[in-house]
Amino acid sequence: MPYHWDKPLTDAPAADAPGHAEGAPPLASLHAWPFRSLPKRGFAFIIGMAYMLLLIPVSAFVGTLAVWWLLVPGLAAIAALYWFIGKSYRDGEILEELDIWPDLVRLTRHGPHGRHASWEANLYWVTLQIHPRGGPVPNYVTLKGAGREVEIGAFLSDDERPRLHEELRQALVLAQSRR
Repeated sequence: MPYHWDKPLTDAPAADAPGHAEGAPPLASLHAWPFRSLPKRGFAFIIGMAYMLLLIPVSAFVGTLAVWWLLVPGLAAIAALYWFIGKSYRDGEILEELDIWPDLVRLTRHGPHGRHASWEANLYWVTLQIHPRGGPVPNYVTLKGAGREVEIGAFLSDDERPRLHEELRQALVLAQSRR
């Protein structure tokens, strides 16, 4: 599952629970990241397998000039495969962190190529929405507050976004209620 609650919110906070303004740690923390279908170990295996498969036709022409007609384009193809898979990994380096305090919600997005975005709003005014249709993806989940609407978990699968929405809804309701 490409999201994880580091600190899940299972109970309502105490009425005198300190908030972000007092420097308290968050009541709940969520980390979300894109799914990787090819792990780093698989990436190394694919490059190694491509190299081994290139050696099969090249080995028949060792000692002739024809070896260069096979070796140079083959190595260029392996280099291109390495570069494109590496670019896919770099473009998918996304981490979204959601922290919930009794008085504040903060969403931080660490994107590819060092891009960074942050949003925060008063917990009381935050609304959570799911858009079954009309968003860039089905079941598009957004948080709205402080004059902005921000997406969360758009890179998750179609069945994970509704689960995330339900878990976020429960966490926000618990954080707003007091014992």
